Amino acid sequence: MPEIKAFKGWRPKASHAKAIASVPYDVISSKEARELAQGNPHSFLHVIKPEIDLPLDHDPYGKAVYDTGKSNFENLISEGLIFRDNEPSIYLYQLQMGEHIQTGILALAAIEDYFSGKIKIHELTRPVKEEDRKTHVRVGKMHAEPVFFAYPSHPPLESYIASLLEETPMYGFQAEDGIFHRMWRIHDSVAIDFIITEFDKVPASYVADGHHRTAAAALVGKEMKENNPNHTGEEGYNYFMAVHFPDTQLYIMDYNRVVKDLNGLSPEEFLQRLSPNFEVQEVSDAVRPEKLHELGMYLKGTWYKLTAKAHTYDPDDPIKVLDVSVLSRFILEPLFQIIDLRRDKRIDFVGGMRGLQELEKRVDSGEMKVAFSMYPVSMGQLIDIADAGMLMPPKTTWFEPKLRSGLVVNTFG
Repeated sequence: MPEIKAFKGWRPKASHAKAIASVPYDVISSKEARELAQGNPHSFLHVIKPEIDLPLDHDPYGKAVYDTGKSNFENLISEGLIFRDNEPSIYLYQLQMGEHIQTGILALAAIEDYFSGKIKIHELTRPVKEEDRKTHVRVGKMHAEPVFFAYPSHPPLESYIASLLEETPMYGFQAEDGIFHRMWRIHDSVAIDFIITEFDKVPASYVADGHHRTAAAALVGKEMKENNPNHTGEEGYNYFMAVHFPDTQLYIMDYNRVVKDLNGLSPEEFLQRLSPNFEVQEVSDAVRPEKLHELGMYLKGTWYKLTAKAHTYDPDDPIKVLDVSVLSRFILEPLFQIIDLRRDKRIDFVGGMRGLQELEKRVDSGEMKVAFSMYPVSMGQLIDIADAGMLMPPKTTWFEPKLRSGLVVNTFG
C-alpha cells in the first residue's frame, strides 16, 4: 500500500558519524543547540538549526538562516566529511535505550501517499513551525532529517530484516544521552526488492514523530510539481526520507504542558475551580501519572494529583477519552481561555524524556505558573485515532528514543 523507495543517500564517513550526528531540530531550543554544538563545527545542528551561527538577535526565520544551513551542508561535502552512495540503497536504523531495541527501515516515502491518506496523521501542525521547515526544504533542496513513521507489524518483513542485522553495521556509537545508534546499508537488489515487496503488504504507515517535517516535504513537493510543466512523477521532490518502525517495537512517553499564567486567578481561586471536575489531592512527591485519567499538577512549589471525574471523559470516543482532551476541555479552555494549542504562546510542551524536574524548573524560575504531567497515549490509541481520520490535540505523543539527524540526507536539487 504505502510506497517506499531506495535512494542514494548522503552520509558521514564512519570516523565522523558520531561527531556529525545530532538530536532533531525540534527537541531543543536555539540556546540549547548553541551549547551542544559549541566546539564541534561538524555537528549537524549547524545545518538544521543554523541560527546558532548567527548573532543572538538575528531573526530566526530570516533568509540568512536558511542560506547558512545550506552553506554548512555544502561545507561538510567540500571538506570530505560526508559523501553520496553511488548505488540506490535502503538503510536499516537501530536504536537502543537500555534494554529497549527498535529497528526501522530508512527509505524514501511518496508525497502522494501523504495526500491520499496512505500515510496517516494523528495531529495538526503548528503554522510557524511548518513554514520554517518548508523554507529549509525549499532553500536547501534537501530533506535533512528523516521523519519517524510506524507501520502495523508484518512478521515476515521483521524476520528478514533481523537476518540482515547479522552483518557488521556501518555505524555504531553511543550518543552522549546513552542511546546506541546502529545503521546498516542495504544495496543488494534482491534484498531491496524483498523489503519493498513485503512492505507493500502493509495497509498504511503512520506519522509517529515529525508531522511538521512530513507536511513540509509534501507541500513543497506539491509546489514544485505544480510549477514544473514537465513533471513526470520521478523527480526527487516527489519523495522524502522516513524511518518506518513496526508498531510493536515503539515506546511512547508522556508529553507534558506548562502554562505562563493563571489568567488572572490566584492559586487559591484556581484550585477551587478545579474541584467540580477533578479530585484534587496535595502530595509530597512529584506526580508521574500511573493510569488514564490521572494527572499531575505543579503549582507554587507544590505537587497535586488530579483524578478526573467520570463526566469529564467519554470512554467510547477515541479523542474525548484522552487525558490531553480532558485537560483542554476542563482546565485550559474554561479557566485559561487557551483554545488554540497550535498558536497560543501562553502554553508550551515538555517531552517526558526531560523528566518531571524540568516542569519544576520551568515553574520555579518564574517563567511558567503551572505545569501538568500526563499519562502517555498508547500506540493502539494512536492507530485507532488515525484510522478513524480523527486528530489528537497538538503535542500529545513523545516517542523515545529519538532518531539522530545527519546520518543520512536526501537531496533533490
